[in-house]
Amino acid sequence: MTISKTIAAAVAGCALVPAMASAGVIGGTNYASQYDYGEFFSIADHHDFKVVLAGNAFPATDLGSVARDLLPVMQAAKPRPALTFAYDVAVEKDQPDYRLVLVFNAANDLGSREVCNGGTRGDPARSGLFKLYAVYCRNNMAMSETTAWTSAASANDPRVAELFRELFMVVFPDSHALKPQVGDGNRQ
Repeated sequence: MTISKTIAAAVAGCALVPAMASAGVIGGTNYASQYDYGEFFSIADHHDFKVVLAGNAFPATDLGSVARDLLPVMQAAKPRPALTFAYDVAVEKDQPDYRLVLVFNAANDLGSREVCNGGTRGDPARSGLFKLYAVYCRNNMAMSETTAWTSAASANDPRVAELFRELFMVVFPDSHALKPQVGDGNRQ
């Protein structure tokens, strides 16, 4: 490799550093053994899907504005079923309560069991950091959970939209590896 090609490769690599630094981060994930993408798809496809917000992602902005601005961002990044994210979705009688709970700036010791039972606790928000704990609940049971964060100053920041695109693939995965196994699988 000539010296000019080496210098060009180094310059190109340095140019990518800001792009990598601005990308969102998805933390560790956890899935209940009962998680089933088919179940999620059947309850979400062509229906409103409840989203519960806890805390404020951008403390300098009032919660109502943040909620209003986040809804179209989440809708644009939605997972594969033809669902509509909504904040006010009534639970049907004799049906499970499915919802996505987003806790902004969650306390480090906050768990999914507590979140699915209505409990939330947060840490002080840091300016310019969009940090959330996402839990997909069925009644009081967590089906999946993860954390995510990125640098962002408002809900309209493109990094927030990218983070939600990545987040929904993790919270609602369609991997066959996560499909619940029933019986012996017809093994012989």
